[in-house]
Amino acid sequence: QVQLVESGGGLMQAGGSLRLSCTASGRTSSMYGMGWFRQAPGKEREFVAAINWAGSTYYADSVKGRFTISRDNFKNTVYLQMNSLKPEDTALYYCAAERRRSAIVEVTTNSYDYWGQGTQVTVSS
Repeated sequence: QVQLVESGGGLMQAGGSLRLSCTASGRTSSMYGMGWFRQAPGKEREFVAAINWAGSTYYADSVKGRFTISRDNFKNTVYLQMNSLKPEDTALYYCAAERRRSAIVEVTTNSYDYWGQGTQVTVSS
């Protein structure tokens, strides 16, 4: 099993920046691709960004150019740097990990095997 713990969320004014972190513990050797998803009240969970085992990244159009995903394999941690935040970025942000050594960057929730509890990001206008 793999446990994921997110941190770094909070309240920020529009235009500001936050960096989310997700640290994995447990059988991290079985963990390859990592992703960030978010869920706003009354909406479905949506893809934000992901990075596969080879370091390839992919972003949702809504965050492209503003968010950057990266990983530190030595620390078993994945980061989401969020710049130029907008009120519509307000959501509960989840970290996810997949067990497959996928050649592509996975963007669907059912591609991921492990999930964190989420960290709240609130952006005020």
